[in-house]
Amino acid sequence: MVLENKLNITDSTELVRMEEKISKKKAVELFENGYLNNYEAGTFQMLAAIHRFLFEEIYDFAGKVRTVNIAKGIFRFAPVMYLQAAIENIERMPQSTFDEIVEKYVEMNIAHPFREGNGRSTRIWLDLILKKELNMVIDWSIVDKEDYLLAMERSPIKDIEIKHILKQALTNKVDDREVYMKGIDYSYYYEGYAIYKAEDL
Repeated sequence: MVLENKLNITDSTELVRMEEKISKKKAVELFENGYLNNYEAGTFQMLAAIHRFLFEEIYDFAGKVRTVNIAKGIFRFAPVMYLQAAIENIERMPQSTFDEIVEKYVEMNIAHPFREGNGRSTRIWLDLILKKELNMVIDWSIVDKEDYLLAMERSPIKDIEIKHILKQALTNKVDDREVYMKGIDYSYYYEGYAIYKAEDL
């Protein structure tokens, strides 16, 4: 299944390739242009703005809450009928400590508010919360990808693993372009080739 896209691509491999190329370029612009200065870190409005900026050249649904139920493997993300309420609850979660920030991140991952591109957008969102509240970000280059993936899969039940993994990777290089871009590259390893199942409402 190939997602409907503005590029009229019908081959899934080609779509992944173009999506990575375009959204990486947009991610660099996002780092440099101050586009997010008008948004408050930790809000869904900021997350939607990130998603919209990264994917607006590719998908009509960029920045919009999904209207289909999605799953990854056997895990089903928040059902559409409860999604708006889930987003509102997540927005109200505190974010003044590292543990609170990661708990908020885990809940947004469970919500998975967009049809595609959730991981990439949410990791940028996480770093912006950490930057605002703690003056720290994650150096994704030292996060083991397999450990991270397994910890995120288990995080809805037990979040101690993901907290430990991310805490070990904290850095105060909050304005370092290289650290930022390593995070973008990491996102594509983790999410770029994931296959999601969707069911129309």
